[in-house]
Amino acid sequence: MKRGIGVLALGLSLLVVPQAFAQTESAGPGQIEVTVIPVGGTFFTDTNGPSFGNFNVGGAFTYNFTRFVGVEGEAGGTLGLSQDLQFGALTSNIKTPNIINYSGNVIVAAPSHAGVVPYAIGGVGGLTFTKTAALGINDTTSFLTGDVGGGVKWYANSRWGLRADYRFLAVQSKDNAPAFFGADTRYGHRVYGGVVINALR
Repeated sequence: MKRGIGVLALGLSLLVVPQAFAQTESAGPGQIEVTVIPVGGTFFTDTNGPSFGNFNVGGAFTYNFTRFVGVEGEAGGTLGLSQDLQFGALTSNIKTPNIINYSGNVIVAAPSHAGVVPYAIGGVGGLTFTKTAALGINDTTSFLTGDVGGGVKWYANSRWGLRADYRFLAVQSKDNAPAFFGADTRYGHRVYGGVVINALR
């Protein structure tokens, strides 16, 4: 009988203690955050060149000066996908180039409620296209970019949360760019979902 009461008390304590601990946690951004980006997409649909979209993965490192203002460095890549491209005489199913993307941004957050933090973000960076001979990209080619957008972070607790992000991209043209991309200024859209980890509170 005493053993049964002890087991019952232990079970109740295991249920109550985590709940009490969770109530003391402050759900929201930390001073240092790491975002893991397992899924996203980048799409160029303007009329200054062939339209295409790539799968996007990457990560970001954020330093928050306050709960409202921070800076963020981001790096990742878009993985080329086989798709129908209207480019010159090509109209068949062709794999698009892999692209490396990197940027530095300023992030401004709105006041949060219940762990939900909307934000605006913008900055500059670059895109590097890998060699893709089938599309006339005979060497790695890099372009200066600008991005502006926003999103929302939802914090489950003081340790981690989820993030949805949208960016409008502008890619500066180059005189020596391949015909497939970059002879004219290009505009695109990028969306992603990520996991936010508070590395330092």
